[in-house]
Amino acid sequence: MHFYNFIRSIRRCRNRCFLLCLSVLCIAFLLAGCASPDSHSSDTDASGQTNPSAGTGTRDAMPQVLVPQADGAVTYGNDIVSLDASRTSDGYVMLRYTGTNEKVKLQVALPDGTEYTYPVTASDDYSVYPLPGGNGFYKVTLLESVSVENNLYAISFTQDLDVQINDEFSPFLYPNFYVNFTQDSACVAKGESLAEDCSSDLDVITNIYNFVIKNVTYDQEKADSVPYGYVPVPDDTLASGKGICFDYASLMSAMLRSQRIPTRLEVGYSGDVYHAWISCYVDKVGWVDGIIQFDGKHWSLIDPTLAASNSAENVKKYIGDGSNYTTKYTY
Repeated sequence: MHFYNFIRSIRRCRNRCFLLCLSVLCIAFLLAGCASPDSHSSDTDASGQTNPSAGTGTRDAMPQVLVPQADGAVTYGNDIVSLDASRTSDGYVMLRYTGTNEKVKLQVALPDGTEYTYPVTASDDYSVYPLPGGNGFYKVTLLESVSVENNLYAISFTQDLDVQINDEFSPFLYPNFYVNFTQDSACVAKGESLAEDCSSDLDVITNIYNFVIKNVTYDQEKADSVPYGYVPVPDDTLASGKGICFDYASLMSAMLRSQRIPTRLEVGYSGDVYHAWISCYVDKVGWVDGIIQFDGKHWSLIDPTLAASNSAENVKKYIGDGSNYTTKYTY
């Protein structure tokens, strides 16, 4: 099941999806923290305790937007597609399609065999696709429609890649197809303003989390009519103040990545409803999947969308031990 099943699931479930998406969106953190100026750093020791000796307002809020490059050093393709694999060591590839087919898909098969599917449109510009499965062999395949009515596709291009990623966090710091932002993006500027006077990455995550749950509302009308190939645009979500779960996750991922905090946009299930959320990396703790509150002794789950319209106690009852969440894809 891939993103298009996500769209169909939204349309099938509508009211049920609306209620659950009010209880499940992008996951973030509500934590107390202390200072650390290092990249993707936190203020907890190995046991998850805060550091009481740190100061306040010591973290550098200057955004760091990594810019994907199609260097041309390693390229593959044919007369309708160009695949630039020059920066696979940074955790991404770039692809440009110049054909005329109106319904095109890109499949990226990870080393574990999981297939990710993306919509493709003709463009003079390259799009960025992450390599979230770590080191190993990937297969990139371009498919063009031969029958829209029967949902049939033909392979127009395929390429195997032997990927060795230098930094495991790179795929979750760069912009990509579903987390698209630049140095000039409004969401980057907003992330910077929310990070000002913070003493830690945890403070930044807290501020961004609180901003989103207070300023972005769920768009039921949009959920009822999501078009084929829908791609979230973080700046649009920020400007409109509303969106579906995919929009929430993309916006928060862009803001956090631009603040040097590795963030995964995750798509999977909340119960039996397809859904999108995020997780972040915290030093000495690791990838924290949906754990967004720290009371000084324990980490606990809270869902930001449900938190925007329900009590924390009700949120905890729904989320429980986190077993309601099952990740299928990571971007």
